[in-house]
Amino acid sequence: MQPLVQIEHLVKSYRRGGQVVPVLTDISLTIQSGDFTALMGPSGSGKSTLLNLIAGIDKPDSGVLRVAGLDIASMGESELARWRAANIGFIFQFYNLMPVLTAYENVELPLLLTRLSRRERRERVELTLAMVKLSDRMDHTPNELSGGQQQRVAIARAIVTDPTLIVADEPTGDLDRQSAGEVLALLNQLNRELGKTIIMVTHDANAAAQARSMVHLEKGELLAEPAVAG
Repeated sequence: MQPLVQIEHLVKSYRRGGQVVPVLTDISLTIQSGDFTALMGPSGSGKSTLLNLIAGIDKPDSGVLRVAGLDIASMGESELARWRAANIGFIFQFYNLMPVLTAYENVELPLLLTRLSRRERRERVELTLAMVKLSDRMDHTPNELSGGQQQRVAIARAIVTDPTLIVADEPTGDLDRQSAGEVLALLNQLNRELGKTIIMVTHDANAAAQARSMVHLEKGELLAEPAVAG
């Protein structure tokens, strides 16, 4: 079976003034469909950069980067934007919710780019908010929700389009232990019950232990092939 994510000899650097700063060096990695992979490493190790490359937010300098068989590194910006909207669900550390919109409206946002009717959008949003146990909070704005509830809204927004891949960048980094546990349990449910492929950046060993496999980055290099998590 073809892997969902296939990376070969990936290189990425940034320019800072006149200086070239290497971030990722000769990364090769495969992630299978239905996996839940944790990307671990200290600050500055390149894990968020790798996540952004996989999600099509950034482009590599060289190397192979295929997601679901597509060479996303060769796509133009408009094609890449359409691909992201259709295939990638994003979960961020600080939620990135629109403060003036309700939970319902925040989750509906990605669907406004689709051809779904208003009724179909409502059905999809209500089903997704029920999945994250927030049906009773759908009319509340983010400032009326706890951090854990805001992150669950963000997860609902990420999955409402039924994406091919969910990418999560430190999804528990701004949460207390109980809220973090609830969010990780929800990610586990999405993976194990719905078969969603998830790639999660984290520096928290407890969070990484919830994943099925772990990838360790150190100074832009992959220390080993994915190891089976707890």
